[in-house]
Amino acid sequence: MIKRLQARYGSTIPSEATAHEDAEEVADGDDELSFVRSSAVLVALFEEGGETRVILTRRANHLRTHRGQVSFPGGGIDAGEHPVEAALREADEEVGLTPSLVSVASSLAPIATFAAGAWIQPVVGTLDRRPELVAAPSEVERVFDVALADLLIEGVAHRELWYRSPGPGRPEVGFELWFFEVDGEMVWGATGHLLVDLVTTALELEMPALGHRGGRGKPTATE
Repeated sequence: MIKRLQARYGSTIPSEATAHEDAEEVADGDDELSFVRSSAVLVALFEEGGETRVILTRRANHLRTHRGQVSFPGGGIDAGEHPVEAALREADEEVGLTPSLVSVASSLAPIATFAAGAWIQPVVGTLDRRPELVAAPSEVERVFDVALADLLIEGVAHRELWYRSPGPGRPEVGFELWFFEVDGEMVWGATGHLLVDLVTTALELEMPALGHRGGRGKPTATE
């Protein structure tokens, strides 16, 4: 699995300065910000019961942005910090994942969330076993994990066609968002986009050919 990721993305995670122009645009549904600093997230994988599982969090409801949304552990990149350093530091702060337990192996393609103006570098790391994690209540309401194979179960995933609002010299543009209903949570936006990338690359599987549901509005964390 990791070899497949490395074959596509390499084993060296690009720095913030070299990766911006390669970012793929995706909506995150949070349009209340005009600027967000560059961020890194940790896609932490471990094996259990013959399945590959990935760690996710639900952000605390009192946060100013993306409140209540499911995401990977991660956050802003500090000045002079490499995305790998930022992803490991944030995972430690948010869920108590000790950096030394993580073997950084590869990455996923960076994404730019045009609604919030954020650039995100996903860092892929592996763990030898299930970690003991504790959510930091100041940032995270819940930490959980899901099997990648469960994302392909019938009824778990659906797609919605959303639209980017027109602007000066910019026409309205339609784009596709993936949604996953797993472990009582709705995963969507940038995190849903990255899960699709992870499954199709790491497992070399195609996502189901699902029809679109109508969906121009922003969903809540639980709908």
